[in-house]
Amino acid sequence: MMLNKKHGASLVIAVAVAVAGASYAVVAQQAPPQPMSFFVTSVGLGDGANLGGLAGADAHCQTLATAAGRGDSTWRAYLSTQGPNAVNARDRIGSGPWYASGGRRRAAMDVASLHGDTLELAQVGNALGKVISMTENGDRVNGVGDSPNQHDILTGSQTNGRAYTDGMDHTCNNWTGNGTGSAQLGHSDKQGGNNGSWNSSHPSRGCGQADLVATGGAGLFYCFATN
Repeated sequence: MMLNKKHGASLVIAVAVAVAGASYAVVAQQAPPQPMSFFVTSVGLGDGANLGGLAGADAHCQTLATAAGRGDSTWRAYLSTQGPNAVNARDRIGSGPWYASGGRRRAAMDVASLHGDTLELAQVGNALGKVISMTENGDRVNGVGDSPNQHDILTGSQTNGRAYTDGMDHTCNNWTGNGTGSAQLGHSDKQGGNNGSWNSSHPSRGCGQADLVATGGAGLFYCFATN
C-alpha cells in the first residue's frame, strides 16, 4: 500500500522520536554509577540506643563505609540530639545528592527534597524505602512482612529532621542510654506504624537492645556522606 506524503512524513517523525527515545534510554542505562553516599547500618552497636553519643555513631558509619570501600568520604550518622547544645540531624549530613549502594539509585537530591521542606517537595516525597534504603553492602533491610522485622531506625528527629524541644527524651539521653528513656524511630521501608515516615514514625519502648527489638528494630541508623 502506498503512503501519501503526509502520512509518510508522520511515520518518519514517529520513527525518529522512537529512535531518539531508545538512544536516551541506552545512554541513561550506561551512565556510570555514583559513589555510595547513603546507607543504613548493616549492624548496630549492640548496646541498644547507647551509641557512644554522636561521635560513636559517626565512627560506626565511617568504619562500615570503609569496609565497603567508601572510607574516602566523611560519614555522619543521621541523628539529632537535645538540650542546650541540640543538634539537628538534617544539619550534619552535607548538602547531597545522596546515592544508595550501587550508585544508580538516588535517595535524594538535597536536604530540602529529603525532608519535603515545601508543599511541592512534600507531595513528591523522597525516594527512600525498602529498595533504596539498603545497607552499605547493598543488602535490603528487613521490613514489614519479613522475619525478623528490623525497619525501626534510630533518628531522634521530627519529620523535618530537627531536634525535639518539648523536654521529653527522644534520643535516649543523646545516644548514651541503654535503659529507661525513649528514642524516636523512622521506618526504613516507610511502611507500618503511625505514619510510615522514614525518619519519625514512633518512639521506642525503651533504650535497651531488647526494647528496640520488641518494636521491630535492631539499633540501626542512617549514614550519609558529607562530601
